[in-house]
Amino acid sequence: MRRTGTTRRGALAATGALAAGAVLSGCGSDDEDASGGTKGSAHAHGASSVRAEKALRTGATRTTATLLAGYEHVLRAHPTTATALTPLRDAVRAHLEALSPEKTPALGTARSRAATPAAAVKELAAAERSAADAYTALLLKAPGELARLLASVAAACAAHAYLLTELAKETPA
Repeated sequence: MRRTGTTRRGALAATGALAAGAVLSGCGSDDEDASGGTKGSAHAHGASSVRAEKALRTGATRTTATLLAGYEHVLRAHPTTATALTPLRDAVRAHLEALSPEKTPALGTARSRAATPAAAVKELAAAERSAADAYTALLLKAPGELARLLASVAAACAAHAYLLTELAKETPA
């Protein structure tokens, strides 16, 4: 007896054709954008998104520069922490360079009020957690590549916060 109806192969072919049609229908004329506007409005939208991305990068750069200044201050005030903090500080410096590729911004200002190395490390852990939260808030507004970068930097900050919290437990008061 011969089979009638739709086969798996036929269904997959039809699904593929529908998907290709949907993708191709999205390809329109360069003269109009998806909202029916002209090229000029698309250009204006592009310029505003570039400004928005620059503002997000500036905010992220400021956060990172302040965090790096905190590391520098703790390293100067408590040289005994250098072995543990230097690799983390170097990672924060790399984040700063990634977030601000055109130029290296001036360091922010951060002063530790901690009298002991353990307290200073705890302050750095809190600063890393705060920075991770700031990057996470920014990435919700960021476009593709910048969002991925901010997510990576936020994850690194969260890892640094964990490492610093553990280091504070081992650091003599």
